[in-house]
Amino acid sequence: MNAPGSNAAFEAVYRSEHRQLLHYFRRRVGPDAAPDLVQDAFTRLLRSGTLERIENPPAYLATIARNLLIERARRYVRDQAIFFSLDEGRDAPVRPEQTGRIEEMDLRRVSRRALLALPSRTRRIFLMHRLQRRTYREIAEQLGITHKAVQYHMKRSLARCRRAVARLE
Repeated sequence: MNAPGSNAAFEAVYRSEHRQLLHYFRRRVGPDAAPDLVQDAFTRLLRSGTLERIENPPAYLATIARNLLIERARRYVRDQAIFFSLDEGRDAPVRPEQTGRIEEMDLRRVSRRALLALPSRTRRIFLMHRLQRRTYREIAEQLGITHKAVQYHMKRSLARCRRAVARLE
């Protein structure tokens, strides 16, 4: 336990420095956290057991206060750290863009050849449906053929395109 002299010395430092220390902490951390930090600072001063040997107790208390703020800031930074778990789907290697472009060009080339190899009526029906976004009924009316004939030509053109792409793979 502390000697009676140390309690008197502590009370003297407390009375003279409490208001200034509270003001110091309020400016830096706000009014809510300041009283707790003042209490921590005086607790550290008292627990140090060196109050009688300190030449300048206000300066020593100021050092304790700065250290408390530093510890608080470090704790805040540590608590704000975000850790991400390893997500193999997200961290998986990505195919180079050039490979994708080359494959796209190959696919376009093969599709174009397949379309050019179609009979002209089949190719025309396919392009009307896929590029002009016409329905089978509109195509049938414009060309003067049946709905079933449009279905036949579309089926034939899609089968030819699928075979051409399958040969590419």
